[in-house]
Amino acid sequence: MAYPPLLLFKCLMLQKWFRINSDPELENQINDRLSFKKFLQLPLDKPSPDHSTFSRFRSRLSKDAMDQLNSEILRRFEGQGLTINEGIAVDARLVQSASRPLSNDELKKQRDKRNTPDGKLDKNGKPLKFCRDLESNWTIKNDVPHFGLKEHAAVDINHGFILATTITPASVNDTKYLSYCTIFSRHTKHKIKKVYADKGYASHPNRNFLSTNKIADGIMRKDSTTAKLTEIEIECNKCIFKGSLHC
Repeated sequence: MAYPPLLLFKCLMLQKWFRINSDPELENQINDRLSFKKFLQLPLDKPSPDHSTFSRFRSRLSKDAMDQLNSEILRRFEGQGLTINEGIAVDARLVQSASRPLSNDELKKQRDKRNTPDGKLDKNGKPLKFCRDLESNWTIKNDVPHFGLKEHAAVDINHGFILATTITPASVNDTKYLSYCTIFSRHTKHKIKKVYADKGYASHPNRNFLSTNKIADGIMRKDSTTAKLTEIEIECNKCIFKGSLHC
């Protein structure tokens, strides 16, 4: 069954806005939630598009095209009176790779091979259509090894809109992406007022970035080697954790 491009695009937006982890889960959510079907204008007796349909449709849209469409939607929201720049929260989450885990040495061998002309062809000499994920790598969180990717994202704290996302190998340090997520969260002419983030983003470069751009600093404080947090700083961290615009 062929589905209208607009319907499929709205499905991908639901996946982005509600941070649905996979295409099969998106299919299940659409079939299970009346609000999703109403938003998609999909009759109640009609099932969701198959998860493979989402994958094929996504492959036809470039990341730049998706970013531009998302920006236009957010500008339309603002035109309807929704303020999206009062405060944003930056965070990262691990994403499990769909591919079988490999050692770092084996990953390097396969990446080197993929960068050769023969590495881009299948056994019949035709361009590869499907291939394993070679962007993933290893990291450890809470003493548990993880093989996959890391999604860095910025979310509007008032309405929950996802304003910016990017994917990196799992081992990349979170703190490097605060400025990226902040810059790409601005979709309207209004400046971002405040950025919230946990202690993992506490660094002089990040605080200097916010100060230089006249953005209020909502990054949690943490103990240093020479001083413990004061009572005021501890209370401020609690306030930031709750996402208050007034702390």
